[in-house]
Amino acid sequence: MLHAVSLGLVLFGLWLMLSGYFVGLLLGLGVASVAVIVWVAHRMDVIDHEGHPIHLTVRAFLYWPWLIREIVMANIHVARVILSREMPINPSVFKTRSTQKTELGQVVYANSITLTPGTVSIEVDKDIITVHALTRETADDLRSGEMDRRVTSMEAHPDSHDPLVQTTKGPVQ
Repeated sequence: MLHAVSLGLVLFGLWLMLSGYFVGLLLGLGVASVAVIVWVAHRMDVIDHEGHPIHLTVRAFLYWPWLIREIVMANIHVARVILSREMPINPSVFKTRSTQKTELGQVVYANSITLTPGTVSIEVDKDIITVHALTRETADDLRSGEMDRRVTSMEAHPDSHDPLVQTTKGPVQ
């Protein structure tokens, strides 16, 4: 029920931002349309823990600034590599483990890898992610396990590791 109420509030907020109208009739029609959508989604049984992950809201707002900083730093690194006369590109494909317990956590981790310039997630197979890295530095940054640890901490699954405990992750042999 909490997911349905949250979905309704998010949809109404989105509708309000996109329409920009505050007339009584239109607000009523907006509430009615959101109620119908939430009812249909509830009947279809698509409102669930992963489809509308309200449990990640606060932790996601803590993770995004770190990810944005990493994206900016990786952009600067890739720009330096491209503009360098030597072009120190050393592409590699390697596998790394993910410690996330849910598919949602693994998707967030794989997408975070791809959003960071210089690395691309090629394949996700259970807890193994195949990654293409442009340089050794970008591969080493990913192998350090910091991103994996932060995504696992954001996921905060009951079975996941303590977010305060540093885990060391590396390539799969």
